[in-house]
Amino acid sequence: MAARRIADEPAYVLHRYDWSESSLILDVFTRHYGRVALVAKGAKKPTSNFRPVLLPLQPLRVTYTLSGDGQGEIHALKGAEWVGGHVMPTGDALLSGLYLNELLMRLMAREDAHAPLFDAYAGVVRVLGSEHGDALEPVLRSFELLLLREIGLLPTLGAETVTLALLQPTTRYTLVAEAGLRAATATDRATLAGTQWLALQHALEAGEGASYTATLRVIAQAGTPMSAELKPQLRTLLQYHCGSPVLRTRQLMMDLQSL
Repeated sequence: MAARRIADEPAYVLHRYDWSESSLILDVFTRHYGRVALVAKGAKKPTSNFRPVLLPLQPLRVTYTLSGDGQGEIHALKGAEWVGGHVMPTGDALLSGLYLNELLMRLMAREDAHAPLFDAYAGVVRVLGSEHGDALEPVLRSFELLLLREIGLLPTLGAETVTLALLQPTTRYTLVAEAGLRAATATDRATLAGTQWLALQHALEAGEGASYTATLRVIAQAGTPMSAELKPQLRTLLQYHCGSPVLRTRQLMMDLQSL
């Protein structure tokens, strides 16, 4: 069967592995084809055009060929062009970007397209590469919510998961990995009011291409308290679905905070 060519596909490198003395295997997030594995032959050579381009958290256009049925294989990278637009994130922003990359690799199946999630990721990366100020936490929480929703791991936020009882506006609720959304108890450290969960659910239902922006608006307008309450709940849920071991980027963040 003749090889099929995918040209000028929007993409980001999630991770790169040594394949030989001169070549790399890339885990790449593309807009129309999801996560794909590409071999970049000769990419480690000093004279390779790939060498300065194949970096994480940088917008690219890639061209590659598929052989056979094109599913579940390592495809051959033929071209990669840096699109530009922002600098490489540094410090906490860099760690946050690598954390998102690890989430995508751990949770997303290969060859499973999620264009709205790709567009949201591109938006987050732009923030990470800018003078983001107080925007970092809201964009991370919004992306985590959208990721969980896109891959079918987020329960509805408009009702209790087990009882299906509609949320009461002033009652506090917590998101639990094993049981979904339930009424909070005195021992729960992170909770949100029913009105806040309902606002997030409404934002996530804004429609393809709009749910990330709508969710970000809800979290940003609510300020630091909402981001702070969401963070441990979403991190616990994400780790639960990632399984063991602990995300390497999360462990690194915890180690740095303990110094």
